Amino acid sequence: MSRINSVEVVAGLIFRNGRILISQRNENAPFPLQWEFPGGKVENGESHEAALRRELKEELGIEIDNLKLVFTQDHLYSGELMVHLSFYRIGVFAGEIENRIFHQLRWTALEDITKFDFLEGDRPFVELLSSSNGKELLR
Repeated sequence: MSRINSVEVVAGLIFRNGRILISQRNENAPFPLQWEFPGGKVENGESHEAALRRELKEELGIEIDNLKLVFTQDHLYSGELMVHLSFYRIGVFAGEIENRIFHQLRWTALEDITKFDFLEGDRPFVELLSSSNGKELLR
């Protein structure tokens, strides 16, 4: 019987001019070229907020503040990995966003977000974001 591993993941929802920032994984990463929201794994002993601050500094070169948890969900990948996802709206960011690790970054309108091939675990949230309830969720 296989043991299911579990990981906590945080994702940042960054907005500018009514658009949200999405990131495409590199071709050599797990789940190559799929889209996601910037963020990453929470390390042992680290809070979600600290993890998201660290990840967005590493990935995008920005400092963040005014984090608001807007959605959580669990997703089981291939019956082997349970991912506990927490999505945070970023109220403020400082610094110029630079792509440090992704294949590409893109600013997109919420109504267009379902046109991208998102990671399986993100898809329920992406569907919600693109719905009429999505804008309410982000207030």
